[in-house]
Amino acid sequence: MTYTGMPAILPSSAGLAAIAVSPTLAANEMMIARKRRGEPVLPLAFGEAGLPAHRSLRLALAGAAGQTGYGPVAGQAALREAAAGYWERRGLRTDPGAVVCGPGSKALLFGLMMAIGGDVAVPRPSWVTYAAQASLVGARPWFVDIRPGEGGVPDPGQLGAAVRTARREGREIRSVILTLPDNPTGTLARAATIRDLCQVAEEHDLIIISDEIYRDLVHEPTGPTRPTELAGPTEPAGPFTSPAAIAPGRTIVTTALSKSLALGGWRIGVARLPGDGDGDAAVRPPGQSPGESLGQRLRARLLGIGSEIWSAPAAPIQQAAAFAFSDPPELTERIALSRRLHRDVARAVADRFTAAGARVPAPRAAFYLYPDFEPVRDLLRTRHDVTTSDELAALLLRRHGMGVLPGSAFGEDPRALRLRVATGLLYGDTDQQREAALKAPSAGDVPWIAASLGRIGEVLDDLTGA
Repeated sequence: MTYTGMPAILPSSAGLAAIAVSPTLAANEMMIARKRRGEPVLPLAFGEAGLPAHRSLRLALAGAAGQTGYGPVAGQAALREAAAGYWERRGLRTDPGAVVCGPGSKALLFGLMMAIGGDVAVPRPSWVTYAAQASLVGARPWFVDIRPGEGGVPDPGQLGAAVRTARREGREIRSVILTLPDNPTGTLARAATIRDLCQVAEEHDLIIISDEIYRDLVHEPTGPTRPTELAGPTEPAGPFTSPAAIAPGRTIVTTALSKSLALGGWRIGVARLPGDGDGDAAVRPPGQSPGESLGQRLRARLLGIGSEIWSAPAAPIQQAAAFAFSDPPELTERIALSRRLHRDVARAVADRFTAAGARVPAPRAAFYLYPDFEPVRDLLRTRHDVTTSDELAALLLRRHGMGVLPGSAFGEDPRALRLRVATGLLYGDTDQQREAALKAPSAGDVPWIAASLGRIGEVLDDLTGA
């Protein structure tokens, strides 16, 4: 017998559950494969910002290429100081010692769930990763419905009920995750809802994890055409309330550069833990001694977890990220331009879905929308034998090459005919096209974007005849 170093099949006795590839990443790979085969595609499934890295960021990364040491698990001092300044400029006083860096906010979220322990309350619908990560760390994700039009935040009243139900079942919800603004719905919860949730967290001693990766992409209410007229990322248009401003002693904030500066492939994120001056929640992670604050204990646990999983974020990326988080003027302008492009294209795509008979919450941030085809349910059943979101997404892909994600991927009942649509990959096929789209006064006048919008309209007309 020849030993290959790997068993042909993992025996069930190993006790490992099958873990599927994330639906968003799987959909992206499927779109790439179809495109390589020469098949037409409308890539509306993957939540990528779809823009090139700014030249100043490329130079910053190139200048740091010689950094080969591991560095501190918490991240380089320059990056932690820059991240602290980033939050200070957004109204959150932050000590660099309360900042922990990681290879993307996704890894930090996983580490935080493990560090906090207990079950996790997540919004319904919510980003596919939250529930999956909770399951990976051995916790139970408790889905809590959002309030209409306020995606990313569990309804506070239902959250309290979920905590009580969990306790009756012998389980303990220790944390709740928010997304501000939201993926998948593209909406933003009201300040009053955030305050209500913070009150529930106080009553039930919950830790709040606020995923604010889209914070700098809240849309402007109007459509200025010159870069100097665009609000900078330190003051995004429209109201934004972080729970860290209301309940700092029990709130963790995460963010990254994947969305605001389209650096998803660089994999760098930062977490702001409760600081010594933020007060202290009564809730204690396992093993926390009475003399330690919540922030201190979480930091120690998160660094221990990070040291065994990612060791330290890539050193060259950290240096470039420190530059990015310092909000230099050229990147402030870049984010403002991208925010305008995301807004205009998302609204134009939303108009096409509305014309097809779907209900579409007005997109408020980033490049997402969440159309609901309930108004045309009978029509879809009669014309296409479609009764679930999975069947609807599969039909659009098979018949038209339109990649979208079903609401079921985000925790919804499959019978709800809702889809997550991401518009960030409509900006062009080359960096030259994407730069041109970014700087165009009107996204609808960019030929390749206009062509995609026209194609979306044709597909939806074929779908509903509306």
